[in-house]
Amino acid sequence: MTTPTTQAVRPRSRFAGSRTDSGRFETALGWTPRLGPALVLRVALCALILFVFAAPFVVILSGAFDADARATSLSLFPGDTTLQNFEVADSRNIWGYFTNSLVIAGGGLLLQMTVSVLAAYALARRRFRGQALVMSLFLLTMMLPEEVIAVPLSLVIGDLPVLHVSLKGTMLGVVLPVGIWGFSILVMTEFMREIPAEIEEAARLDGVGEFRMLWQIVLPLCRPALGVIGIFGFLMIWDQYLLPLIVANDPGDYTLTVALSVMRTDPVVGPGALLAGALIALVPSLTVYFCLQSSMIRGISAGATKG
Repeated sequence: MTTPTTQAVRPRSRFAGSRTDSGRFETALGWTPRLGPALVLRVALCALILFVFAAPFVVILSGAFDADARATSLSLFPGDTTLQNFEVADSRNIWGYFTNSLVIAGGGLLLQMTVSVLAAYALARRRFRGQALVMSLFLLTMMLPEEVIAVPLSLVIGDLPVLHVSLKGTMLGVVLPVGIWGFSILVMTEFMREIPAEIEEAARLDGVGEFRMLWQIVLPLCRPALGVIGIFGFLMIWDQYLLPLIVANDPGDYTLTVALSVMRTDPVVGPGALLAGALIALVPSLTVYFCLQSSMIRGISAGATKG
């Protein structure tokens, strides 16, 4: 009597290659361990792509610490390392503008994510008349360029309807317009629609209310989508230029994006100080991306595999 034999299968890394029946080594990217023209071409292409995307960051980093940085001859490595560029940027109140941007981006992102979650929950988990019309209106906001709504938005901010209050020169004047973004609502709505109805029905039988349903059941399942709208929402608010310019009453109200544009016209501020300010502006965006990149990848992967 024979008994089936068991073979121990060693766990394999998700990025490791595998050998086919013909003995050929395959990987997800089609790489082969043998040195040949195909491998050399792939390495060259990867190096070229890496240089194209990484060169601007390296140039900003080197120019920010270069005492002799020039706009016409930027190098990948600083010639004379110094912190003088940051001192010049500090004399132009760069940290005050940086604080303005952080407060606006933090408050705007918090408001935007709150509105997106509440709106998506109503659009995805509830049925009401005019639901398609409401969703279409949200999507229409993504199709209007900022230049088209600049003048009407300036009038509304200067005299808020019903309340008749001016938001000029206040951070609230920048935070409120960015509190609603059609992209974030669309992402959250589509993600919430994929949550099985059986989970909600079982929670209803246990007496779960609307707020608890959203906070303890639906929202934890939407963490990947929250990472997606968190990254894109922060970048959208952080890169705002026209809106802070409209709201500002004096230069002290500028955000870092607007301040860097103004610094370009200052004859005292050289390219090195401008690059130092650009490096400071890059830090929050990179930090948010590295902190939420795993959630963003899971959200994109989940959206690509559903259905």
